[in-house]
Amino acid sequence: MVGACYLDTILTVDHYPDEDEKLRASSVRRRRGGNCPNSVEVFQQLLDSSPEHNEISLNLAAVLPARSSVGSQQIKASFGPRVNLQHCIYREAFNEPASSYIIKSQSTGSRTIVNYNELPEMTVAEFVQIADQLVRTTDDWFHFEASSLLVLFIPHSTAVYLLTDPLQGRIPDVTLQCMQYLRQRHPAVRISVEVEKPGRAGLQELAAGADVVFYAKGWAQANGYRSPEEFLRAQAQLTPKARYLCCTWGEEGAAIMDLADRNTPTYESTPAYTVAHGQVVEYVEPISSLKDCVLTLKYSTIGAGDTFIAGMLYSLLCHPDDWDLSRKLRFANELAGRKVFQEGFTGLGDAMRHHFES
Repeated sequence: MVGACYLDTILTVDHYPDEDEKLRASSVRRRRGGNCPNSVEVFQQLLDSSPEHNEISLNLAAVLPARSSVGSQQIKASFGPRVNLQHCIYREAFNEPASSYIIKSQSTGSRTIVNYNELPEMTVAEFVQIADQLVRTTDDWFHFEASSLLVLFIPHSTAVYLLTDPLQGRIPDVTLQCMQYLRQRHPAVRISVEVEKPGRAGLQELAAGADVVFYAKGWAQANGYRSPEEFLRAQAQLTPKARYLCCTWGEEGAAIMDLADRNTPTYESTPAYTVAHGQVVEYVEPISSLKDCVLTLKYSTIGAGDTFIAGMLYSLLCHPDDWDLSRKLRFANELAGRKVFQEGFTGLGDAMRHHFES
């Protein structure tokens, strides 16, 4: 994956502060974050929990500060033994990693994020060099996150190469150039892309070049759509290369469209997966009931979208034929739902073992 690898500081507060207000936090957590590393962490857990896929290894190439810096050491120590970090790029003139400060409100569940990143971006030339080193078969997969460049590289049955670098999405053309290079130089690879942030120019062009597209509710609504089905059917006309279109819809769940037959595409949706009274249940009641439930339970949406992507990529790559479209979607949706009702990602793979044993 190519994206930003962050060190996060999460402050939990009773309510979001007004300007100039002094407010005491009820807790503080520090962790390694970033969309790419979050997805890597969850993907690793899923592989660890499904022994039949032990032949797959994970390789992460991240732009980090100086090799000897505290930040680089913390980031490297945060990954398990399955993740190979030999492709990391170190900017020796810099000591601070990309950092994120998150204010999480207990009263509303909102999260406000302030980012800081002084590391020079990965260049197209650096991406090209890494991609050429990694692609070895005709069944490889690259995943791009459009808000910062995020690429998941998965060679056939042997290894997963994850390249992460903070391109920050400031130049969408850079991401598009990387995708175009893959199409020209390695035409057999599959490409997926995440389209998340409203108002960011160039995202539609990225989606048009991908085989799989992950959309967020905010982006769909900003473009005037009121339901995931309406949105995905419209996007099907704008994504000529796509096989799958996915869309998360917050408290209303998620949806997917299979475009194998473009004359009669297959649409599936599933309600949000939530927790009540200590048990995980599939949510089917009016949204107001879910909001009442949320107020009484631990609730953290941080990383839920990254978790959904990890679950769907796992389903598509590890169970392409034995899981139907509905099961793939329900798996990713449940995984993301379990994440919402816990802090961090610990134990998500173990919580999904019942899917691997059935």
